[in-house]
Amino acid sequence: MSSQFLTKEGFKKLEAELEYLRTEKRKEVAQRLHEAAESSLGEFVEDPEFEAAKNEQSFVEGRIRELEILLANAKLISDQRSKNGEVQIGSTVVIKEGRAKPEEYQIVGAAEANPREGKVSHASPLGQALLGKKEGDKVEVKAPSGSFTVKVVEVK
Repeated sequence: MSSQFLTKEGFKKLEAELEYLRTEKRKEVAQRLHEAAESSLGEFVEDPEFEAAKNEQSFVEGRIRELEILLANAKLISDQRSKNGEVQIGSTVVIKEGRAKPEEYQIVGAAEANPREGKVSHASPLGQALLGKKEGDKVEVKAPSGSFTVKVVEVK
């Protein structure tokens, strides 16, 4: 697996999720399995509660493995401004499209991208278009819904 770019905040958030899954969630699922096994009286084949508990256990264990791999291969990115003023992974960028009000995004790795929280993946059309740009640059973004142009107002 290739390395995943994560901010320190994103790394800590995923570590906390992993710890929760390993400690609390595993115990909850084990308890559900135990209760379902007791109530089914050995007839697991047709017990929907037991099946649901097994599915949840499978999901939790899969997510634990996924997080372990992601964190083991994580490359921490700095949230500091680049020395040359160019947008890079970890930069916070203020952009403006036409007459719309300016929007602020942090360029992050795909694992912690969440546009609603102002975090855009470096691999997304917007993230790719912004990388390497400087304040004042006009950037054409080729998105699946069509192309649009934004102006880089500020690189933080």
